[in-house]
Amino acid sequence: MKLRVLGSAGAEFPDFRPPAFLIDEELLLDAGTIGSVLTENEQWNIKHIFITHSHLDHIRGIPALADNIIIKNLSHTVMIYGIEEVIAALQNHLFNNAIWPDFTKIPTPQNPVIAFNTITTNHDYAVNGYVVKAIPVDHTVPAVGYIVSRGKVKLAYTGDTGPTEEFWKHVSGVDALIAEVSFPDSMEELALLTKHLTSSLLRQELLKIGTLPARILITHPKPQYYDVIRQEIARMGLPGIELLHDGAVFHFDH
Repeated sequence: MKLRVLGSAGAEFPDFRPPAFLIDEELLLDAGTIGSVLTENEQWNIKHIFITHSHLDHIRGIPALADNIIIKNLSHTVMIYGIEEVIAALQNHLFNNAIWPDFTKIPTPQNPVIAFNTITTNHDYAVNGYVVKAIPVDHTVPAVGYIVSRGKVKLAYTGDTGPTEEFWKHVSGVDALIAEVSFPDSMEELALLTKHLTSSLLRQELLKIGTLPARILITHPKPQYYDVIRQEIARMGLPGIELLHDGAVFHFDH
């Protein structure tokens, strides 16, 4: 399994892009960054996008992707997966012919550029050789993390979350965990208010996992505090833990 980090920041600045994680060039976890990084042909390879929650920095790449596909006049449908609240938000507040055209009906309802697939939590979805499961997490809007498996390789992604419970029951022994740390420890009060994590809060969350993942990849830092968070992550002293940077590529196999 190849993991390409298109974006991994908790805000947008030069060299810091919103979250998007591309698996084997075809399956995307969150869609904060697409067209500003991927070539045309790389964009056409994307067939499936799993969204953790409806906040703009996790969905904003989808409208431009849809527009690029229709301009290219491709017969190509991208399937967007999310829990009911996420799909409703996309339909009602984004692809509503006011903020952006309803690409679920363009060029035709029978052959649209994008299609929505409402998923439920704690259910395995088989998608082109992958098995994907959504697990609830605790954020300010309805949100899930994802467990993605292919063969013996298993990847877990928290999306945005504060301290949570159920998600960690599914993470023991995975090959890689992408976990959020948005704020430095000095901003714990704000992290808890906005339902995000700090390094210290993450350390407490990791105690809930039976066997720690082989790799722990930290995402969603606020760019203004990137260096502070990197130092705090390093002081955790855990094997295989690192703060992500945009453009990183990882390969996982057995």
